[in-house]
Amino acid sequence: MLKKYNITVNGVLYQVEVEEVKGEFKNETIEQKYEEQKLLETEEANEYDSVIVLGEKVESPMPGTILEVNVSQNQNVKSGEVLFILEAMKMENEIMSPKDGKVVKINVTKGVTVNTGDLLLVIE
Repeated sequence: MLKKYNITVNGVLYQVEVEEVKGEFKNETIEQKYEEQKLLETEEANEYDSVIVLGEKVESPMPGTILEVNVSQNQNVKSGEVLFILEAMKMENEIMSPKDGKVVKINVTKGVTVNTGDLLLVIE
């Protein structure tokens, strides 16, 4: 069934016809969709974190671009050894190993853009 309406927007009169749709539908706002997506991303991140908790995580301290990856998987590293060069605000920053250990997972490659808190690698 069509219903006719007169709607005024910014002083302009519009005549519209609206058809009633029967059945179930989901009414949600953009904000609800955004919150649902953020929740899914958080759940996925938590699943990923629980798999990798076997070592110490090295995370990006700031947003930037990985210029150099100075280590490889299964390589032994010493505390203070430079793992990555991260370019942020046109400055090159050294990302150093927080402890002695073995690199068990590298999560980035040269040229990748990272955000604060992104997982770079895991040391066991």
